Formats: sequence, C-alpha cells, structure tokens
Amino acid sequence: MDTLQTVILALIQGITEFLPISSSGHLILPAQLLGWTDQGLAFDVAVHIGTLAAVIAYFWKDLFAIARDWLGSLVGKGATVNSRLGWYLIFATLPAVVFGLALKKMGLDEAMRTVAVIAGTTLIFGALLGWADLQGKRIQPLERMSFRQAMLIGFAQALALIPGTSRSGITMTAALMMGFTRDAAARFSFLLSIPVILGAGSLLMLDLAESTVPVDWPTLSLGTLVSAVSAWLCVHFFLAFINRIGLMPFVIYRMVLGVVLLGFVFF
Repeated sequence: MDTLQTVILALIQGITEFLPISSSGHLILPAQLLGWTDQGLAFDVAVHIGTLAAVIAYFWKDLFAIARDWLGSLVGKGATVNSRLGWYLIFATLPAVVFGLALKKMGLDEAMRTVAVIAGTTLIFGALLGWADLQGKRIQPLERMSFRQAMLIGFAQALALIPGTSRSGITMTAALMMGFTRDAAARFSFLLSIPVILGAGSLLMLDLAESTVPVDWPTLSLGTLVSAVSAWLCVHFFLAFINRIGLMPFVIYRMVLGVVLLGFVFF
C-alpha cells in the first residue's frame, strides 16, 4: 500500500472501531469505490494493536483500579464495584469467544463478509440502536450493573461477529435497552472491547506467524500510529459529547451508509 492508502485505512479503522457505525461497512467502501485490494493480514494486526493501545491508554486509571480490586477479590479482600466490573468483563467476553471460534471452525466468518450482509446488518442494527436510544430510560449508572445485565451485553456483543453489526453499536444498544445512561453504555462497551480486540489481535498474529508474506514494517508502523491516535481522539470526543448529541446522528449515518451499500449490491 502507498502512504495515502495506509493513512486512510488506518483512520477508518481507528475511528469506526469505537463509534456505533460498523468498521467492516466502512473498510469495504474504499475497495468498492477506489478498487483497492485487501489490505492484508499484517495490516489488520497493526491497526488492531493501534486501537488496543488507544483504549488502554485512555482508560488506564479505570483498568488499574479494576485489576487491583479484581486481584484483591481473589485473595479474599471482599467485593467492590471495580472487582465486580472485572469479573463482568471476563464473563461477558466469553460468548464472543465461543461463537467466534465456532464460526471460524465452520468457515462462516469469511463467508458472511459480503456487501449484501453488511448493508442489511448496518440498516437493521442501526434502526435498533435508534429505537433503544429513544425508548431507553437512561437512568442506571455503570456502578449498579448486575451480572445478568453484563452477560446480556456480552451475548449482544457476540452478534457483532456478523459483519456490519458494529460491536460498539450492539453493546450500547443492549445497555440502553436495559436502562443504562448513554455514558455508562459507552464506557462498558469500550472496556469490553479490550479483551475482544486483544483476543482477535492474538489470533491474527498467530495467522501472521504462519504466513510467508514479507512484512513491510514502515507501512505497519504508520498504520499502528495513525489508528492509535485516531482511536484515542474518537473515544475522548465520543464520551465528551454523547450525552449532548445522543446517538441519533450515528443512526441516521448508518441508514445512509446502508442505502449506499445496497446501491453497490443492486447497481
């Protein structure tokens, strides 16, 4: 890839990974519009590392408190809000792991990566996000989350294995449906992304280790940097403005994107 292509794809990954608008729907557009070839496994690993570094850097204080109290709960120091949140993040990740491995074993993970599937899920789950944002009570803080609620969000996250669903979008949808505030829904979604991105990145690295394709380190370094910076800025501004702007702008955007993708399917 040339420098412009690297920067554009890394920006797309960094921004759309955490916004409820589907990263897969956006990554397919450059190929359709500009005729670009697939960016390759090594680049996927690079941008995953970048987005993972960004969310860890942004939430490092929260993660430190969660890890400290979670480790304390293992040695009998008692349960706290943070230790419970640590357990919730662990167990809520399991549905995506189980379903992800099952889809990979059956070969369905790549089979579903079609424009038609992405267009349909972008529209359907975009509409569902809009309904949840309008109908949700938005009164429950993250500190009052129950194990049942965390697991329901975890099962919702597993649906994001279907391309076009949007991992952040479906987890926020589930949280809003259960009455969480927008800020609580977004924060839990972002924290829940850490083990998922780590796991997906690790699998990609294993595949890369078995690959014989030469690695273009300057391109990968640029992709990692751009995706990290753009992802950090995305998380920062999204959390700063979500309570004021709501989620309807993203819903409208998803509707437009879905229609554009359908245009590629039929025309």
